[in-house]
Amino acid sequence: MIQTATYTALCEELSRSHTTLIAVSKMKPAGDIQALYDLGQRDFGENYVQELVEKQAQLPGDIRWHFIGHLQSNKVKYIAPFVSLIHGVDSFKLLTEINKQAEKLGRNIECLLQVHIATEETKFGLDEKELLEALEYYTAQQDKLQHITIRGLMGMASFSEDEAQVRAEFRSLKALHHLAAKSYFLGDSRFNILSMGMSGDYKMAIEEGSTHVRVGSLLFGNRKP
Repeated sequence: MIQTATYTALCEELSRSHTTLIAVSKMKPAGDIQALYDLGQRDFGENYVQELVEKQAQLPGDIRWHFIGHLQSNKVKYIAPFVSLIHGVDSFKLLTEINKQAEKLGRNIECLLQVHIATEETKFGLDEKELLEALEYYTAQQDKLQHITIRGLMGMASFSEDEAQVRAEFRSLKALHHLAAKSYFLGDSRFNILSMGMSGDYKMAIEEGSTHVRVGSLLFGNRKP
């Protein structure tokens, strides 16, 4: 069930910091998404390709779909026609495949590079060395990667009640974003997204510089296991 009062309060809160709300709708029915859409929400995040494709076909065409899960290269083609922003790019191979599929469609797909900042090894993402290598690759290959735009970085903090640790992880990502902007995107105002923070830690993420937060359970209620 949609938490209408929570959504309204959250929108008011985020408007003060000019933070974009991405409503994470994975495993939620299209009817719930439509209800939030009717309240004015336009940015929705999904984790699974098949689920996203099915929902996109059922829902209004002006929804901005964010793919926030781990994306396999062989599934890029299914979301390439309509996806607004791919948050979890974590390899050269995936970056190249997104460009390939975007070129076929004559469109540009915006991406975020995912950085591993958490202690859990089960989470995906590039470490600092791999991030800089990816940026070097992107810079060197830009004439061949004209159908993608790297808009910023994404990361997930540790699932922890240790506020100091979570803040430190957010700060490390913010520092990497600043380094990348200064070293590889100087003068390019499009590199301006820092996607970090979810239902449990979005307030800290905003305080540490997040521009986009990914909130699900607060809006849709808890998911069934």
